[in-house]
Formats: sequence, structure tokens, C-alpha cells
Amino acid sequence: MLIAVYARVSTQRQAQALTTEQQLDRLLAYAQAQGWNLSPDRIFRDDGYSGATLRRPGLDALRDLASAGRLDRVLITAPDRLARNYVHQVLLVEELQGHGAEVEFLDRPMSQDPHDRLLLQIRGAVAEYERSLIAERMRRGRLRRLQAGTLLPWTRPPYGYRLSPDRPRDPSGVYLDEAEAAVVKDVFAWYAEEGLPLTAMVQRLARLGIASPNGKACWATSALRGLLSNPTYVGKVYANRTRTTASTRRRSALLPVGKGGITNLPTDKADWIAVAEVPAVVTQLQFDAAQERLTRNRQMASRNNTSHQYLLRGLVSCGHCRRGCSGRHMPPSHDYYLCRTRTSMRELVVGERCHARYIPARPLEDLVWNDLCEVIAAPDMITAALERARGGNWLPQELQARRANLRRGHAAVAQQIDRLTDAYLGGVLTLTEFERRHRDLEGRLLALERQERDLASDTARRDDTMRLAAHCEDFCRRVRDGLAAATFQQKRDLLELLVDRIVVTDETVEIRYVFPTSATGETTPFCRLHTDYLDCLPRRKSWRRWQMAPLTPSAHDIE
Repeated sequence: MLIAVYARVSTQRQAQALTTEQQLDRLLAYAQAQGWNLSPDRIFRDDGYSGATLRRPGLDALRDLASAGRLDRVLITAPDRLARNYVHQVLLVEELQGHGAEVEFLDRPMSQDPHDRLLLQIRGAVAEYERSLIAERMRRGRLRRLQAGTLLPWTRPPYGYRLSPDRPRDPSGVYLDEAEAAVVKDVFAWYAEEGLPLTAMVQRLARLGIASPNGKACWATSALRGLLSNPTYVGKVYANRTRTTASTRRRSALLPVGKGGITNLPTDKADWIAVAEVPAVVTQLQFDAAQERLTRNRQMASRNNTSHQYLLRGLVSCGHCRRGCSGRHMPPSHDYYLCRTRTSMRELVVGERCHARYIPARPLEDLVWNDLCEVIAAPDMITAALERARGGNWLPQELQARRANLRRGHAAVAQQIDRLTDAYLGGVLTLTEFERRHRDLEGRLLALERQERDLASDTARRDDTMRLAAHCEDFCRRVRDGLAAATFQQKRDLLELLVDRIVVTDETVEIRYVFPTSATGETTPFCRLHTDYLDCLPRRKSWRRWQMAPLTPSAHDIE
């Protein structure tokens, strides 16, 4: 018999207390008492992993081994060691059993008895309740300690500070790292007094050989911005300065959201919790001057500069590195879209920049606008794209022909069954031969019935598709007449509404269109949603997205 054991503890403190070893000792002793041989490569453990998540390396290895059909039984001390959530418990148990591996809990052996299964459900629900209760108690306890000023809000101190090794969360144990504190003073002086931009400060720090807080050779401008806006450097420690939320933006529309899908957003200053005071690095006057300049720079940032208009702003991506492209004006009167890695200071210093060439802005804008006008002028392209996207054969006469063929086939098989029955009753066929042929004909009847159900669903899908296509055609008809006289802002609004992304790879331009399939879909530009890559946000059901690129030639020349 192929046996495996699994053990888990939630925290590093439990792992250090050898609770994992205690579980394994019980499991190994039980296997030995049953006379089962346990191979060392079938001992799976997760030290310091929460039972509320399924992302555990030991559990993943166990599931992979079971899916390969190389396990007969899995031993675990208790259900909450497998998972805290009851739904996760049921999922894992059914998955392992589906691969032929029985799951046995030492504290409560499972059986098919309804009482045992009910008890397992109750234990799972209690474990889930305990986890929620512990989390809520820890949150409230942490909040009380922060309000009392006895707990630091961070485990890793800001650049320039150090923590007492004996009291890493005690505010009274915070002290300055003189070398790093001197760098912080210089950064504030360069920015607030000398007026250096962040990119120039990045170059100066790299030239001086001063490593970033993460130990990298080059600082990020975001790290400098965070340093300049951190009130800890005036000697005040605040908690609740940020809150976490699910990410709704990504570095590029062609790349997935970052690791974890979590974004930190600033909270209102009224919600900050004053924790304690620590040694100050800069004066309040220097800090206020830095904040004033940061605010002014945000207002005067190039993204807020409207002196040069770009029709495809925020819609163009580089086909090589999959990053977004930004507009760039070059004297005397040349406008381009270029990959952001060509202008990003960090990319220039650390890594190799993208080799994509500059994209002439006006030819690309004319190309995209003319292509959009062609699509709106010929809405049958949209209908064809919908049919390809949803699959199926939508011509009414072909649907009727398929339905007629299925009816004739059904009648023919039913007639064969009647003849077969007559032959058996007449003594022409033996019972064994009759049963064999009857099973074959019954199977053909079931197949025909399935085809009829599929055809009915195809018909319903066709009706749905034609309804969506009808709204798209109506939308195109309403906007078609105003295309020739559209202003820049009207063109911009229409492009935001109907274009998901424009991907430029050398001479090839790929245009990804979206069209509203209901009246509600016309209210919000699809380019501002981009929720198709997120699990936490629902898809807009009033939209259908497909790719139509290129529509006529195989490549668009934008020279």
C-alpha cells in the first residue's frame, strides 16, 4: 500500500516549537503500528503556512502525487491541519479520493456513516469560526496597542532607522542609522532647497554609489517619493496611513496585474493613528517644503500638460515589451508614441531598454481613425466577428436543414427498433442478439436526442447573437453620420468607447475593438474598465470583446 502523511502549522512560532514534528511522530507511529511502509519522499509538511489558503508547497506536492495515481492512503492528524475552511476540506478530500487515495484523520477517522460526515462538517465550520475569531481578536488587540503607543505599525523600519533586536516592535527601541540618516538629509536638501528633480536625484545617488533601501544599485523614483512624504523623518510615527485594496490598474494593459493583486491606497489624515515619537532626521520646515513641491509637481506633471494633443493617449502598447506607450513632442514639430522603457530612468540604468522604434503619431492616428470609420460604416464585420467568437452556424436555412435531418434520423432509428422487436417476436433473432442490437439502436437514439438539444441551444445562442448584433448595428447607424465632422474631443471620446488596445509591433498595427451590446454599455469607455484580468471584479455583461486585427491588409504601414 502506498502511504503518504501530511502535517502543517500556521506560524513560524509553532514551527519552532516542533509542533510539526509532533504531528509527524504521531503519523509515523500510526503507520508503523498498521504495518505500512512509509517512504521519506512521501512525507509532506508545510511549516508556517495558514490553513486558510490552498497555496502551500507541501500540499501542492501531495496533490500532484495523488493525481499521478501513486497514493492509496493519506494520513493527517486532524481535518483543520488539512484546511481551516470547510469548503476547502471537502474539496481536498473529494479530490484525493477521486484519485484513489483515501484520507484518514487520526483524531476522527472518517467513514460513510452520516453522523461521521456531519461531525466532519461541524468540525470544519468550528475551525473556520475559530480562525475568524482569532483574526478579529488580533486586529482589535493590535489597534489598542497602536492607540496606546506600545506597538510600531511596521516590522521593517524606514530607511535611516534601526530597531532594537530585543524589542523589534517597541517604539522606544527605535534609533538612527547615522550613515543612512545623512543620506535622508541630503535627499531632502537636494529636493526642497536645490530643486533637483527625482530623476536627477536617482542619477546622483547612483553616481555616489549609495544603494537603495532594497540593496539595489539604483533607486526608484517611487522610493524617493515615498521617502520625501514619510512623516517619520520629522519624528512622528503614524499608523493607518494606507489601506489595502484589490488592484484595479496594471503596469500595462497587455500584462497581468502584479503579484497578489493588492494595491496600497492613502487614507485620510483624519484617520491616521499617532503612535509614538522617534528621533527626527529633518525639521518640520524642510518636510513641509518638500510636500509643497511634491504637490506642485503633481499638478504640473507632464500627464497634466495639454499643450500637445494625442488622439490615442493611453491606448497604444508596444508589441515587443508589452508596455504602454506615451506621447512625445520633439522640435520643431514631430510627435511620436514611444515605449515607456525608452524614457524610464530606472530601465535605462538597470536593464536593457526596449528596441522598439519611435512611432509617428499623426500617421498612426489617421490609420486608426480611418479603420474605425470603415468598421462603423460596415457593421456586418461586427456581426461576422460575433458569429466567429460565439461559434456555430447561424444561417436560418442551414439550421432548418439540420433540424429536418435530425428528425428523419430519429424516425428511421425508431422504425428500426420496431422492426427489430417484430423480428424477435417472430423468432428470427435470439434474445442475446436482440439485446445487443437494441442497445446499439438505443445509443443512436440518445445521440440524436443530444444533437437535438445542442441544436436548440444553438438556436437560442443565434437569437442572442442576432440581438447583440442588432444593437451594434443600431449604434453604428446613430454615430455614422457625424464621423466626417467630428471634433478632436468627439473623436477621442469615440476611440475611448470603442478601442480596447492598439498594439504596435514594428510595421504591424493590431487594433482590438469593443462594441456596446446594450444601451448601458455606451455609458462607460471600455478602456477605463480593463477588468477582464481581475478575479475580484465582475465583467461588464453589456460588452462583448473580440479582436479584429488587421481588418483588411495583413500589416499596416505607418511610416
